[in-house]
Formats: sequence, structure tokens, C-alpha cells
Amino acid sequence: MKINFTKDQDIFRQEVRSWLADNVPKESLLSLDTKEGFEQHRQWEKTLNSGNWSMVTWPKEYGGRGLDLIQWLIFEEEYYRAEAPTRVNQNGVFLLGPTLMEFGTHEQKSKFLNAMATGDHIWSQGWSEPGAGSDMAAIRTTAVLEGDNYRINGQKTWSSRAAYADWTFGLFRTDLDSERHRGLSFILVPLDLPGVTVRPIPQLDGEPGFAEIYFDDVIVPVENLLGGDGEGWKIAMATAGFERGLMLRSPARFQQTAAKLLNLYIENEEHCSPMMQSKIVEAWAQSESYALSIYHTASKMLAGGSIGSESSLGKIFWSELDHMMHQTALKILGASAELSNSSEHDAAQWIKGFMFSYGGPIYAGTNEIQKNIIAERLLGLPK
Repeated sequence: MKINFTKDQDIFRQEVRSWLADNVPKESLLSLDTKEGFEQHRQWEKTLNSGNWSMVTWPKEYGGRGLDLIQWLIFEEEYYRAEAPTRVNQNGVFLLGPTLMEFGTHEQKSKFLNAMATGDHIWSQGWSEPGAGSDMAAIRTTAVLEGDNYRINGQKTWSSRAAYADWTFGLFRTDLDSERHRGLSFILVPLDLPGVTVRPIPQLDGEPGFAEIYFDDVIVPVENLLGGDGEGWKIAMATAGFERGLMLRSPARFQQTAAKLLNLYIENEEHCSPMMQSKIVEAWAQSESYALSIYHTASKMLAGGSIGSESSLGKIFWSELDHMMHQTALKILGASAELSNSSEHDAAQWIKGFMFSYGGPIYAGTNEIQKNIIAERLLGLPK
């Protein structure tokens, strides 16, 4: 199957490619899981915004270009092809942003979306708690309404980007007598408020990609409530759909990884078994299949359809594909994977990607949960 782009789409692709060629940093930025690297990536967000490329599908009034999903996919293809820096504000632009578009007031959209577009507000996720990981309905952190404010007490953990982020969004229990999914509200919290303590959590590579967030009588204005009081679960499920689905996991990311994997194989072909060759073919075929499925989904959405539970299929697919490709790369590198060099296929980057890929089947809703969703909502099987 081949995708035929229109003349206008081809012109748009050239515009994107030209801008990226002129603006992508010539040297790699430091890891965004370090303080200095985080600020370098924030500056890149500002560079994107200066060219009006930070939010291509958002309405112009909120810092976007008002383009469609096909143009976004074209932008992403060129973005990954140019090896542009990782978006440090993924939690904001790909998760909270679409959620605000759907559930936010005009005032909330104006305040938060524009600050995301400029890179002034970098967001973290505030979902998991020590006793509520995949089971988000078990959340115990409370937000008690006192006049025009909420008083928040409790703890969040495994909060991605929280070590250096400006804000967090998440679920809080506003009805203390409620249980499970009821009585939860979706609240936006600045991380510089009195009573907020952020403690970084080192990853396998020693860098703090996650953090714990402690709330000790933190006062948050009621206007930071997204949707209505007690509507948090419904809104969080919409956000989770964005995380599993189209916006966060662009196919270009996996196509670029497959292309690098192919080049790595070519460079080391004399050391590789025929079985390794089949893995390379599998990686390429699956990355292309995923891309075609996403273009199909985008076309469906442009025609007025919705992604629905299909996002669970995509989430399982890309998380397993990502791990398989990085695992294959380390098998090709063999013992040399223990050494870092300055080549295009730096072993250290493959190792870092491999370690990160282990989290793919867990974050954005575990793959076991996604399989239950597929069984119940797509196949109609009993619980």
C-alpha cells in the first residue's frame, strides 16, 4: 500500500524540512533528565514556537497553525528524519493539551495552552500513588474544597518529568466519602506552591526521569479544576486515550528507529546470523504497518470518526515493537554494546533506548489492561 500525498501536502513537507534543516541543533542536547539538559530542551520548545511549529494542529488563537492530522503526521516524519530533539513537554502538548481542548473553559485554554506552546509551562503527570499504580481508581490524595480553594494532601509517585517541571496535572479525591471511580476530580497544580515537595527518582541510567510529589496543605484555586467536581475519572480516561493513541506515539519515531536498525545491520552484516536478518525485515515491516494504520486512523478522524478503544491496539503494538527493535540492536552490537562511541549508531543510545523500552508495556496503561479493553469493548467478550 502506498500513500499518495497531494501537491499542497508535498509543498508543506518541503517547508517543514527546510525549517528543520536551518534550526535543528547541530550537536545533540544534553539528556532532558538532567537539569541543564531540561532547560536546553525548554529552549528548543521556544525555538519551535518562534517558527510557529510547536503545535501545528492547535487553533491559531492558542499558538498553533490550525492544520489537520495528516499535516501533523507529515511534520512528525520530517521531525524524526531531521533527528530533532525530544519534546520535553510531551505531557503538556500531547496529553493535557487535547484534554483542555475538550474539557477546558475559554479562560483555562487561553492561560494554559499558550504557555505550553511557548515552553513557559512544562508539565508532569500526577497519576500514580504508592497504593494506586495501574489501579488509578484507588487514589487517596485528597483535595478538600475550602471556599474558593482546594487544600491538597497526599503523595504522587512515578510522575514523569516532575523533577524539573513547572506544573502537574492529575486526579485527586474531592469527595472523601467516595470510593473507586466516584468522587475524583482533575486538578492542575503549580509545583512551586508552598507545601509541594518534589523528590527525583533515579532510573536505571541514574537520571531522574520520574519523581515523587508530596502535597502538605497545598492551596490551589478552584479555577484550576478541569471539568466539574467529581468528573475526574471521565476526563482522565480521555487523557489516557490520547496517551495510548495517535498523538504521543507518532509512527515516524518507529520508522526512524527501524531505519537506524537497518543501517546498523548493514554495518555489521558479516557478524549477523540469518535469523537476525529476519528480525530486521520484521522491524521494517511492522514500523511501516503501524504508519499505515495511523494514517488510516487520522483519515477516519478527519471524516468525523473517533479513535475509541482502537488506541489500545496501537499501544500494545508500538510498545512491543519498540522493545523488539532495541533488543535486536543490542544483539547486533554484541559485546561492543558495553562501549560508547561517537558513531551515528552510538551504542550508549541503543542501551538507553533499550532500558526505556521496558517501560513501554507498563506506562500509558499496562498492556494487560489494554488486552482487557480490547476483549471487552472491541470483541464483546464477558469480563
